[in-house]
Amino acid sequence: MIKNILVPTDFSTQAESALKVAAQIAKKNNATIYLLHILELPVHLSDLMTSGSPGPAPEAILFMKHTHKKFEEVMDQEYLKGIEVVETVSFEDVLHGIMDSCEKNNIDIIIMGSHGSSGFEELFIGSNAEKVVRTSKQPVLVIKEDCDIYSVEDFVYATNFDDEDKPSLLAAYDFSKALNAKLHLVWVNTANGFKTTYETEEKMNGMLADLDIHDYSLNIYNDISVEKGILNFASSVNAGMIGISTHGRKGISHFINGSLGEDVVNHAKRPVLTFKI
Repeated sequence: MIKNILVPTDFSTQAESALKVAAQIAKKNNATIYLLHILELPVHLSDLMTSGSPGPAPEAILFMKHTHKKFEEVMDQEYLKGIEVVETVSFEDVLHGIMDSCEKNNIDIIIMGSHGSSGFEELFIGSNAEKVVRTSKQPVLVIKEDCDIYSVEDFVYATNFDDEDKPSLLAAYDFSKALNAKLHLVWVNTANGFKTTYETEEKMNGMLADLDIHDYSLNIYNDISVEKGILNFASSVNAGMIGISTHGRKGISHFINGSLGEDVVNHAKRPVLTFKI
């Protein structure tokens, strides 16, 4: 059950699209939305605001007033009527602000906006957004444009059917049931990691044997890369959403291996839901 939703916002069109989806989910679950804005002040002002100084600088007050005005404009939107929305401002960097808010407010899911396949460009849409996907313990739902999340009929979840992915697969299954969407489990076969159909089906069935899930399809899809396979398979079934787990690789491991979750989030036109293994 989703009770607390975090929506980071830079007050952009994409962030508003994410907030609209959060509102849909909040209404269904009687959930609270925590609307977080990262106020990136100049260093000397940020230090004043976080030091507990009794008299913040006039410039800092101006920043705060501007942010509050933006919040008021957002809160006045019809789609938020009847929903408890908590305004939050953080003076930390984006990643720490989001992670701290998750911990303080017992967040169940992060919903954030993104530009389309052109890549991440805005405050929450650059390396910062990728860091959130990579490091968040909570599921992260990335929204590209306005959509009715409850009109999603087909939900593709890509998995390698390893046991470590079971919790994420079950979470994806629960999400698909909440949307009343058909779950399509897909294994992407590539030349570098080629497995025969027999091997793949044996691994699929072995993992699913002790899971209490039903009404799903099992699929093997061949492509030149796992990322392209996920995107192309989702297109082939006209999926309304893609789900994927991420290991959250850091440092040199991330540099060498990249992050499939981040790549899919970056290039997919559809909403993408990521789960941390």
